[in-house]
Amino acid sequence: MTDQPRRRSGLHGVSLAVLGGAAFAAMTPAAFAVEAAGVPPDVAGAIHVCSSCHGPRGQSNSSTFPRLAGQQKDYTDTQLKAFRDHTRADPHAKTYMWGMAARLTDAQIAAIADYYAAQPPVPGERDASAQAAAGAQIFMQGIPAKDVLPCMSCHGEKAEGNGPIPRLAGQHPPYLARQLEAFASMARANEIMHQNSMNLTPDEIAAVTAYLGTQ
Repeated sequence: MTDQPRRRSGLHGVSLAVLGGAAFAAMTPAAFAVEAAGVPPDVAGAIHVCSSCHGPRGQSNSSTFPRLAGQQKDYTDTQLKAFRDHTRADPHAKTYMWGMAARLTDAQIAAIADYYAAQPPVPGERDASAQAAAGAQIFMQGIPAKDVLPCMSCHGEKAEGNGPIPRLAGQHPPYLARQLEAFASMARANEIMHQNSMNLTPDEIAAVTAYLGTQ
């Protein structure tokens, strides 16, 4: 036997090696109360773990991790189940979310999705550049010559999303760009998004994601 502490699993099968000791140690009842008032303790614990990457209330400051605040609850619910069941298998999903979601129950997932849907979204940042203006045109009109549909036809006039279709407004542009690249290559499987992203150039991806960051 060894006196070294074992690499134990966290609330959802996530080891301290993934979370970092400080983040896990911070999971106290008081922290749960601040982070997720009014939700059951097991869900509050899960939300506190989520905040180590996605930020307090899901208002991530890092473009590695998407903002969850104000996200459509049906979308978050669907994605968490896809992470848990390994039906979403893009590289970032495997690296960050398979372990995080491994032990979540349907009830916990629903409560987490409800929590983040109720949080105030991060407002967009002003961008008067030609790039963002070009992105607005793609978002609103698509690119007919490439059979790219207007993004707003599914994601809404303000990119607010609807049900299982995600909110894109105010999201980190680099994160959105990585998702479009993953859809284009089918690393993230979604036939509709594949068809709409596979012919986009890097400049067009940069434009439309810059615009979405303003919403």
